[in-house]
Amino acid sequence: MKRREFVEKIGIGTAGVVAATAFGANAAAGEQNGGHDHSTVDGPLASATVAFGQWRTEPPLDRFPDLSPRTANQHKLAPFTATIKAGGAVSFLISGTHLVLVYAPGTTFESIDGSHIVGAIPGVFPGFIDDPNNRVYRGLNPLQQPQDRVETITLAETGTYLVVCGVLPHFVDRMFAYVKVV
Repeated sequence: MKRREFVEKIGIGTAGVVAATAFGANAAAGEQNGGHDHSTVDGPLASATVAFGQWRTEPPLDRFPDLSPRTANQHKLAPFTATIKAGGAVSFLISGTHLVLVYAPGTTFESIDGSHIVGAIPGVFPGFIDDPNNRVYRGLNPLQQPQDRVETITLAETGTYLVVCGVLPHFVDRMFAYVKVV
């Protein structure tokens, strides 16, 4: 069976073959140019887990079937300083309505401009911190996500990164921590 007959039988057609070939060439070029990093990071500092908000159990909390009372969530990150190797991963275990913001080494909590707000709904939701200066990561909009989720990022450069909750009242309450990359 000739290649053209085979491709037509599986239903790809010429446009599909051209697109697949282009994708393969672009993917290979991207990997050579830093598009994807397939290097291995091993050992105890290959990854870290940060609890980004936690559900209180005092008094007892029953979230079944789908109850997530916002007053039952404490707004802190644990551990306060997580450590990973360069190129390692940090998984933020998010409980509640939180927005992960990560800022480059050298950024202090006090340097974040809390007057840059986006997404405010008057009388309903106060909005999110939107200071892009030195920001290396901004997570998903928590208003469009489940209350409990995971966001995992990779940090390739050494230094101490500032991690902040971008929900305005949580920011005002100083909900922040650090990820140290060694």
